[in-house]
Amino acid sequence: MFFFSPCYRKLAGIGKAIALKAARDGANIIIAAKTAVPHPKLPGTIYSAAEEVEAAGGKALACIVDIRDEQQIGEAVQKAVDKFGGIDILVNNASAISLTGTLETPMKKVDLMLGINLRGTYLTSKMVLPHLLKGHNPHILNLSPPLNLNPVWFKNHTGHPLLPDFFLDDAPETLVKKDGGTRGPIESTFDAIRGVINEDVVKTTQGIYQFDLSGDHKGVWFLDLKSGAGSAGPGQPVKADVIMAMDSSDFSKMFAGELKPTMAFMSGKLRIKGDMTLALKLEKLMTRMSKAKL
Repeated sequence: MFFFSPCYRKLAGIGKAIALKAARDGANIIIAAKTAVPHPKLPGTIYSAAEEVEAAGGKALACIVDIRDEQQIGEAVQKAVDKFGGIDILVNNASAISLTGTLETPMKKVDLMLGINLRGTYLTSKMVLPHLLKGHNPHILNLSPPLNLNPVWFKNHTGHPLLPDFFLDDAPETLVKKDGGTRGPIESTFDAIRGVINEDVVKTTQGIYQFDLSGDHKGVWFLDLKSGAGSAGPGQPVKADVIMAMDSSDFSKMFAGELKPTMAFMSGKLRIKGDMTLALKLEKLMTRMSKAKL
């Protein structure tokens, strides 16, 4: 059973996607959030989300909860246990963020962010933990924006286009070189990809790619060349224009210039679904990486 705290004032995006995926697998889900009445600018309520969960095949219980309030969380946890007999997984998806500078951010917003992101996550975990410890395979999943290192999140807070360098002992470029010996081939390939994508590449490409990799380094990765200055990394994009499936070793060879995408496709090593024009555009990026000897 999932005890699920959606985003603070809306029930959409990655949190809702997690709930619906769990529901399709037959999970019982507790939806704990404040939104009981529709908001004019934000979709959904805890009740409409519960209906969608049950339509997807799961069972749901909607609880009106401000996750900063210890009593409300305690009551919701007890309702969950009474209805479904226990709690197996906690998803802390509630969060608040303000993309403003220090001088422009009022303390009211600071208190809200600390109250939800820090206190709410800690408090909910603490209240659910006794029940998780009774389970056979308990988990806590904590989510908080930003979900990746897309420059849109950090462009007003650091001079580096990808990493918030105030958390680092060395410059990001130095760290990548230091870490190069321990990172896997797929991570290294995506480090190289991030090094050559920019706003110009995004402007001329306008596509989102998903890579389903098998073999020794199995996993799902994405390359967003549709927004901002581009982004890339592990995970499944919200909506991919092109899905490429291949062995992880062939993937590394392809981006290193050792395997031509056309030959990989013709030989069956590369399987492509979606927009073939965008798939061809990706080959130009691979050529650019090869010339840069990355």
